[in-house]
Amino acid sequence: MTKSHSELRKFVAPEFIYGVGALDLTGRYARHYGARRALIVTDPGIIEAGWMDQVRNSLLDEDIKTAVFDELTPNPKDYEVENGCRCYDENDCDIIIAVGGGSPMDCAKGIGVSQANRCNVRRFEGVDEVPMPGPPLICIPTTAGTSADVSQFAIITDTDRHIKMAIVSKTVVPDVALIDPQTTLSMPADLTACTGMDALVHAIESYVSNASSPITDLNALEAIRLISRNLKNAITHPEDLYTRGQLMTASLLAGLAFSNASLGLVHAMAHAMGGLLDSPHGRCNALLLEKVVEFNYPAASERYNRIAEVMGAAVSTGSETILEQLDALRESVGIEAGIRNMGISPDTIPQLAANAFHDACAVTNPREATEEDICIIYEKSL
Repeated sequence: MTKSHSELRKFVAPEFIYGVGALDLTGRYARHYGARRALIVTDPGIIEAGWMDQVRNSLLDEDIKTAVFDELTPNPKDYEVENGCRCYDENDCDIIIAVGGGSPMDCAKGIGVSQANRCNVRRFEGVDEVPMPGPPLICIPTTAGTSADVSQFAIITDTDRHIKMAIVSKTVVPDVALIDPQTTLSMPADLTACTGMDALVHAIESYVSNASSPITDLNALEAIRLISRNLKNAITHPEDLYTRGQLMTASLLAGLAFSNASLGLVHAMAHAMGGLLDSPHGRCNALLLEKVVEFNYPAASERYNRIAEVMGAAVSTGSETILEQLDALRESVGIEAGIRNMGISPDTIPQLAANAFHDACAVTNPREATEEDICIIYEKSL
């Protein structure tokens, strides 16, 4: 794949504060926005881990009252956004604090823009379809993978059409991200593996995207290097804060890359699986990655060869090298190949392929794919 780097490119990023203790700055930053009552969007697991209480105490220290919305599922739904808007209004909130992984952060983004525009979140599907920005939004990630804390993406499931909608807009970029690696110490091994592979796919797809730029390339390649060297160790030594920090840095860099270069066919196909079958997003990405790379390789061979080298290959001259690197990493973190065990059967593939073909992420894939091509990739991934 060749393209001119003289093309016009923009780069969007929120203010972010990175490091141990960033979580405790929540109240101070909320006060900067003149907040009086905050809606905390989170999930039961984060509450159990204690992170939500720490955030709430920081807010209370600044005399900011709080309401909590935690009625979330792993793939945030349109009706959950509606319920969150109702909670925001009933409690007279004026700022939103998202604490958690991708689900709370994406749901918080949806709540913000739906509340401000007084319409259903389905109205905002696509690129730059949000007329008015929402209230101030602070995101506090507790996983190293989704990068919703720095991106201009929000992914919400449309439960009528059984698809995941991509909302891409500067209006859903958080006002500030408080990125504290210690929050990832409570992640179990499987979640560490899946979110780490999600971040890897973010970095890889942004690097080979037809909308990449020198700035996104720098972020993507460093994210790939950090993930390939640290993901397995984070699973075998979960209390190692340095390793957790390396993955949190990688997630941040990958997020800055894909937020500005967009993604590709892996995410389009994973979104289709999540929308139709409510499948876990990070695992979908991990299981689809190799077959999509195999399909894309002829259109971006130089870039995939560079990725293989960054991952540790001595020499990379063909698709076998990058595929071997990806297979070895996936297996090393305990994710077995095959999407069949996730409820995918040959009968479901045509609908999945149709939905993936129309996903916004497919537009920036380095190789154009037909619905038939996507069907074949799903079949090979079984």
